[in-house]
Amino acid sequence: MRVLILAAMVPVVLAGVAPASADPDPSVLGYAPPFVDHVLWARWSEGNPLSSLRVYPTASGRAVSKRRGSPSPESDEAWAEVLALAPQADTPGMHDQFRCHWDFAEAAHPGKTSWNLEPWRPVVDDATMVATGCNPGGAPEPF
Repeated sequence: MRVLILAAMVPVVLAGVAPASADPDPSVLGYAPPFVDHVLWARWSEGNPLSSLRVYPTASGRAVSKRRGSPSPESDEAWAEVLALAPQADTPGMHDQFRCHWDFAEAAHPGKTSWNLEPWRPVVDDATMVATGCNPGGAPEPF
């Protein structure tokens, strides 16, 4: 009888226990999503058809992006946040520009208001992307 009562209690007791996770607690690491506050489509100037997607990172996004290097779960999460806000940004060139900004913007221009991605820029190799300051195929945006 005691075994039966104990067996009946185990699911009730375990229901209040948080599941184990292999992922570290973001609060322990000092950063957590969201990494993108908002995005805004803009035109370069009146009468100019060139558009730009301004990505406004959160403080957490800026902090974690300073860890430059290979793709990370945080950069993947941040890009997913961008796409949730601007699904039309889902192009190889836009993703490459985002990765460049993620990896280098805070080092090159700390606190830059927005990371600007342009759909009309060409897809280039990593070396060209970095050499052009994340703006291949033309000058950086005028804003």
